[in-house]
Amino acid sequence: MTKYFQRILPKIYGSYFNALALISKEKVAEKAYLLFCTPRKGRILPIQSQFLENSKNEVITVGDMKVQTYSWDGDRETVLLLHGWESNSFRWRNLIGFLKREGYGVLAFDAPAHGHSSGSLFNVLRYTDCTQTIVSRYNPDYIIGHSVGGMTALYHQYLFPENSLKKVVSIGAPAEFSDVTKRYQELLGFNNRVLKALDAYYKKHFGFGIDDFSTAEYAKNITIPGLLIHDELDLVAPFWASEKVHANWNNSQLIKTQGLGHSMHQEHVNEQIIDYLKS
Repeated sequence: MTKYFQRILPKIYGSYFNALALISKEKVAEKAYLLFCTPRKGRILPIQSQFLENSKNEVITVGDMKVQTYSWDGDRETVLLLHGWESNSFRWRNLIGFLKREGYGVLAFDAPAHGHSSGSLFNVLRYTDCTQTIVSRYNPDYIIGHSVGGMTALYHQYLFPENSLKKVVSIGAPAEFSDVTKRYQELLGFNNRVLKALDAYYKKHFGFGIDDFSTAEYAKNITIPGLLIHDELDLVAPFWASEKVHANWNNSQLIKTQGLGHSMHQEHVNEQIIDYLKS
């Protein structure tokens, strides 16, 4: 696929959705949803395999999903790691090194349709189901999520507050599903007719509309402490997302960085996370 075609492909989808919406709102909503929830990358690459193979590997069943887990034993508390969109557990390699040196046990898993886990569709609800199964089974002490993994960590704590978790760390996470959807709309260029059809699809199939899903709102009900780390120049998830969550989360801290981007692999970020877990 040429770079030019890759560049114009989103707009081709958008034009197609705009035309289809004139014929069938239900059909365009389903197609827009399926495209939105289908990752294009994030499977384990050969260069990533060796690192993950040095862990204890276990595949667990969550509903219709086969979920690949990885664990490293430690003498201290156990930390559960949730990666982001089009990624996998390898993205945590730097932080895992820090955690292991400090004696923490580490638990990670590949999200649905990512890494070695099964499936072709991903959404926060499926990710949350996996998280709850793993939290119930392994009883980790802390949870750390990056990007949509951070969003999932907060949503999970809101839904299932009675668990083993003592602290939550969210790194570069979005807060409003409406903002995520707006970016999807801008990328493809589909019109508000498609957006309204998509909103109706979510209400019918998931019980909430696009404007209803907000970790900033959910944070009002989270009682365990948390740390939010976000770069003010993040181009993927806006910094104001963590500001909104922090404002509503009574027992939270917010660290603002500058020029670190969205991924946040830097050494001093990992050191700040370790310091927070120890505090």
